[in-house]
Amino acid sequence: MALDFKTFCSRPRVSDGATGTELQRRGLPPGVPGEKWNADAPHHVEAVARSYLEAGSDLVLTNTLGANRVALDPHGLADRAAELAEAGVRVARQAAGKEGLVFASLGPTGRIVMMEDLPRERFVSALTEAADALAWGGADAIVLETFNELDELRIALAAARKTGLPVVACMTFASGRDGTMTLMGNKPADFARVAKAGGAAAVGANCGAGPENFLKVTRLLREATDLPIWVKPNAGLPKVVKGKTIFPMGPEEFASYVPQLLEAGANIVGGCCGTTPDHIRAVRKAVDEQKKGIGCRE
Repeated sequence: MALDFKTFCSRPRVSDGATGTELQRRGLPPGVPGEKWNADAPHHVEAVARSYLEAGSDLVLTNTLGANRVALDPHGLADRAAELAEAGVRVARQAAGKEGLVFASLGPTGRIVMMEDLPRERFVSALTEAADALAWGGADAIVLETFNELDELRIALAAARKTGLPVVACMTFASGRDGTMTLMGNKPADFARVAKAGGAAAVGANCGAGPENFLKVTRLLREATDLPIWVKPNAGLPKVVKGKTIFPMGPEEFASYVPQLLEAGANIVGGCCGTTPDHIRAVRKAVDEQKKGIGCRE
């Protein structure tokens, strides 16, 4: 049965946390795309997904952010893009079980469409192939994550919508004078209009900044749309300590922003880079302690 996204958002929901940084903690070598582990080390990928479900996530995302042939081409894996995308869904499904919800992560190509360094058709075919593989693998929904360019977001949204699955469209807002624009200068209101016109089931933001910045972005999105809002902040801004990148915000501090995010209009709250199962456990507690749920807007 197809996921009824409106019903799903009738109360606040908890997404999962970071996948990439958790895989690195489990030994993913530097420079190796995490998606390769969907085939080479699925037990690690499944363990990360299961850890979030055990922490209280209402859904689990697949380890497929970069599973498209343009993004994988520099690693010599372009021809395995569909295989790795489908494998990522299967691994997440093993963790979630038949009754759990698996949302497939679909990220950008890593190239800039507007610069036309590649034919536009290459972007369309790469993102369409990825979306089709995610749907074929058995995902319940597709989440467009970490997009910085509105034109590429349009391409990905059209490709994902053709699968018939609900699509959550997200961009990264951490640039501009107040940190509420994408790297390419797109504003939340412009993004929200494009996403709704393109048939997105929800809009949102992920990565790039910590939860304090996401309060501003969430308010701007809520002013611009009546769609459900999905937010996944980082665990603060990264710092390099003794040659290693760390995210300084602990679970309790991170979760302390949850009531404000829900009040600002968020419907689904999770974490991005640097967040762990402990962060999601704290988010789950904060959501459950809310006396008033903020459901989907008509």
